[in-house]
Amino acid sequence: MEQNLKEKTGRTLDEWKALLAKQPFTKHGEYMNFLKKDQGLTHGFANFITLKFREADAGSANSEDLVANQYQGKETLKPIYDLLHAEIIKLGNDVEVAPKKAAVSMRVKRQFALIQPSTKTRVDLGLKFTDKAHAGRLETSGPFGSMCTHRVQLTDVAQVDAELLGWIKEAYEEAK
Repeated sequence: MEQNLKEKTGRTLDEWKALLAKQPFTKHGEYMNFLKKDQGLTHGFANFITLKFREADAGSANSEDLVANQYQGKETLKPIYDLLHAEIIKLGNDVEVAPKKAAVSMRVKRQFALIQPSTKTRVDLGLKFTDKAHAGRLETSGPFGSMCTHRVQLTDVAQVDAELLGWIKEAYEEAK
């Protein structure tokens, strides 16, 4: 969106940020209203500019902060994430770790794993396979939808075992 901003709206992101800095607003909706009603922007551009101005989008936060925020109030689950992260990056220097607001995506050419603290007591590990049966703790994708084909629910570090690491490696190899 940022690449098309000047062409579509007449201003660069920095110019929009400078305009918003002069406004008395404090809430996201107030900035959105101003941009849509007073400046004639579409909802999409107004939202994009507001998120960037308020640094409220995932792209404006650093990776460590995104992960720390995911485990706020769920600190007992962080060792599960830490172990999964450590094991996954050992698979190869081509692994891209991409933290988002609610989860961390692991990719090579495509996403092969997704780590998400889903509740205060459970981390969900999503895995993406081309053609693998669901069986035992290797469940259907559940809340991940099409982002992953399978899910493993983890409540303890001990569940990050050889079987799980084998599935992760298999998903990684398929994604290459």
